[in-house]
Amino acid sequence: MKLGLFGTTAALALVAGAAQAEYSLTLLHTNDFHDRYEPISKYDSTCSTEDNEAGDCFGGVARLVTAVNEARARAGDNLLLVDGGDQFQGTLFYTYYKGEMTAEFMNQLGYDAMTVGNHEFDDGPEVLRAFIDNVDFPVLMSNADVSGEEKLADAIQKSTVIERGGEKIGLIGLTPQDTDELASPGPNVIFTDPVDAVQAEVDRLTEEGVNKIVVLSHSGFETDKRVAEATTGVDVIVGGHSNTLLSNEQEDAVDVYPVMVGDTAIVQAYAYGKFLGELNVTFDDEGVITEASGEPVLIDGQVVEDQTAVDRVAELAKPLDEIRNRVVANTTAPIEGNRDVCRAQECEMGNLVADAMLDRVADQGIQVAITNSGGLRASIDEGEVTMGEVLTVLPFQNTLSTFQVSGAALLEALENGVSQIEEGGGRFPQVAGMTFAVDAAAEPGSRISDVMIDGEPLDPEATYGAVSNNYVRNGGDGYKMFIDTENAYDFGPDLADVTADYMAAQGDYEPYTDGRIMMK
Repeated sequence: MKLGLFGTTAALALVAGAAQAEYSLTLLHTNDFHDRYEPISKYDSTCSTEDNEAGDCFGGVARLVTAVNEARARAGDNLLLVDGGDQFQGTLFYTYYKGEMTAEFMNQLGYDAMTVGNHEFDDGPEVLRAFIDNVDFPVLMSNADVSGEEKLADAIQKSTVIERGGEKIGLIGLTPQDTDELASPGPNVIFTDPVDAVQAEVDRLTEEGVNKIVVLSHSGFETDKRVAEATTGVDVIVGGHSNTLLSNEQEDAVDVYPVMVGDTAIVQAYAYGKFLGELNVTFDDEGVITEASGEPVLIDGQVVEDQTAVDRVAELAKPLDEIRNRVVANTTAPIEGNRDVCRAQECEMGNLVADAMLDRVADQGIQVAITNSGGLRASIDEGEVTMGEVLTVLPFQNTLSTFQVSGAALLEALENGVSQIEEGGGRFPQVAGMTFAVDAAAEPGSRISDVMIDGEPLDPEATYGAVSNNYVRNGGDGYKMFIDTENAYDFGPDLADVTADYMAAQGDYEPYTDGRIMMK
């Protein structure tokens, strides 16, 4: 259990003495929901009806409706409900409805604002614009120039001001600076440094008399701490992107809730609708936080599902049921796909997907497979595996891409893959047909060694046949060295279908790791 300096129940008193005109505000917050409208299992994947009825599931929008309503009843009028980005992508609901279903439920929940996550750009500016047109609240992003993109130029604000209880609250949005590598924003959106962008908006809002400022940041926990340290005037940062659980009660929490950096309170509430963040802050008459306390609400089986939301999700799920309920395989044990594992080392899900990719094209002279761990979105539990579960793991509709690559470029790709291991970067490589060693303590660019392919050391001058997904092959997650490779073909079968077919061919699939990635 993580304990703060003042314990789990005491509020964090930052300034002694009562302020002349104290103002209290409750911030309810979510992040990285990823279209998990139905309840999820402990593996963040599909939860069966039987398990849900037994109270063994988490999340789902029907429970979120109840949790938000109960929090509103506790908090009173001075309350904001905000989102830290990445509502899009992750289940068949997004594949089928894109942002329409997201807009419907966010409007029903009564969100006051959200920031743009990188996955909001997965289908380009068009889908994001349609979503913005359908929601009843501002969508924010301060660290991007959208003036050259006509679909977004008049739709996204850098910040907004909302009044509650006679006080003005300034809200600023942040999205990852490398969104052009993570998603598909197109060439007309230019992303900029988060610190400079936030400070510019803080200064502007301060000049307008706003002294209570909240940043909605889909930039990751480490970036949030950097922004807090390098800026002045930011009171709260509501985070996302790194799926970080901050809590004073949950044993697997990364840090306390909130984390204080100077006078700035940083919060984040994991992902997938499993928690609803609830932060209570008190400001003095100068807009400085004097007290900050709270705890993410665990949305488990004890939270009663709102029946209207249950019925609406069931209605929207009908077109998807035939696809996702089809049993495609069986696994003898859970397949580990947790991002904390797969973005730091060899993992069972990474081996499964990379093996499936290589198996599909091995007869084409392909020797190695390399895929990004950011494309692996869930684990799978033991027993029957449905297509819905496979699609939850691999929701992006990526296709197999084959190409010829030099040994030197392959080594460069591996170095890129481990270059953000400290941050849990999604570019971490899962592979098949090769082995290598990683020294995470070394400087980025010199962390890879002992690369072996077909039992022989990697030859920088040789040419190898490789398979990846079309996202990585076209430079996603920093794999720019693959863009100009020879004989590239990006139009193979869907990666989810490839993986399902491979598992089916194995009979009872047995998850495993075999030391193909050695951590020094």
